[in-house]
Amino acid sequence: MIVHLIDGTYELYRQHFGQAVRHSTPPPLAATRGVVQSTLQLLTGGATHVAVAVDHVIESFRNNLYEGYKTSDGMEADILDQLPIMEDALRALGVVVWPMVKYEADDALAAGALIASDDPRVDQVQMLTPDKDLGQVVSGNRVVQYDRRNDVIINETAVIEKFGVGPASIADWLGLVGDTADGFPGLPGWGAKSAASVLSHYLHIDNIPDDPAQWAADGVTVRGAAKLAATLEEKRALADLFKVVATVVTDVSDDVPLGFVDDWEWRGPTKELAAIAKTLDMADLVERTERAMVGRRN
Repeated sequence: MIVHLIDGTYELYRQHFGQAVRHSTPPPLAATRGVVQSTLQLLTGGATHVAVAVDHVIESFRNNLYEGYKTSDGMEADILDQLPIMEDALRALGVVVWPMVKYEADDALAAGALIASDDPRVDQVQMLTPDKDLGQVVSGNRVVQYDRRNDVIINETAVIEKFGVGPASIADWLGLVGDTADGFPGLPGWGAKSAASVLSHYLHIDNIPDDPAQWAADGVTVRGAAKLAATLEEKRALADLFKVVATVVTDVSDDVPLGFVDDWEWRGPTKELAAIAKTLDMADLVERTERAMVGRRN
């Protein structure tokens, strides 16, 4: 059994900007239609257990931790307006939706992946998002990311090849390097290569010595070591904060109860699908969904 966990917010963005490339003025609800179509394609392809995590609101508990963390300010109104419509459309399709308020979609994917990976019936968990935050959840070939846009599976080997560190160090790497997409800058002077070089030896920020001479004694060679060490010594509390901000939460039960793998099995659409199909101007949606149900256990 393969469990598919989808970042619905990312999918809406992906579809929105994909439409913007193809149309100077995208048709109304085009991004939502794209998400519904791509989800139905997944189901038609044989996916059995599917859940979609959505940022029901963009702000989360992380905004209370760091003032500069991403907000809905400046987001395209078309995307914000379509978030609840996309949720309703996916529910009508019969897919489980996790609308996150306190936490984020990434947290739900991480928590869902943990639940699924503990189920011995599950052969693989695929998190459908390229977001680097989820690299910390990847485990061997059992828990992976799937970048649908590029049709690439990101397993543990791929995470190491991309970042220079394994999943256990991704939050530390982000704490040093930052993540502009999420609104935190990392530490001045610390880049992807320097962070990888240091963390590949020390694994976590807490383990990095203040003294660069100790780095050299430990065999860690990095350009500008003295300056990097001085910056880290001065701003270690900030690096620790950024690591906390970057760390995904794996228990979101106080926001949205995720249930268990059996709860995520797709059992077909709800009676609301016909109305949703009309709203989205997808005349063949009900028929296509019924075809996807052929041969499945009800």
